[in-house]
Amino acid sequence: MKVILLEDVKKLGKKGELINASDGYARNFLFPKKLAVEATNSSINDMKLKQQAEKRRQEELLQQARELAEKIKNSVVTIKVKAGDGGRIFGSVSTKEITKAAKEQLGFEIDKKKMQLKDPIKSLGTHIIPIKLNPKVKTELTVKVQEA
Repeated sequence: MKVILLEDVKKLGKKGELINASDGYARNFLFPKKLAVEATNSSINDMKLKQQAEKRRQEELLQQARELAEKIKNSVVTIKVKAGDGGRIFGSVSTKEITKAAKEQLGFEIDKKKMQLKDPIKSLGTHIIPIKLNPKVKTELTVKVQEA
């Protein structure tokens, strides 16, 4: 029996796939647990429409990520901190502080989880922070850490 999966089913397939399942397995397990529906002409058309809508939505998100990446790449965030001898700062500058400063200075929010800062910033100067906005879109933010 041909069925369309509504959820991922281990060892069977991913959500939205059209698969062949035995009649008993489909009727006794997949249908009662709402893991699949029978593949009729209308359900196949619904599946295709949902896939097209999801593809369009993903393309829009990708375009938005590219636009944000251009804004981020051409901008500089300045953070003022207390510093001691030799340019060492008291404490460190984390992604949370960078996000807050970016929102105040640039007017748009960058998710701190998307910043790929290996270690917190502990010195004065200019630092380049890689940001992964989307699996296909990566950019860099310039952060200037200055003494207050």
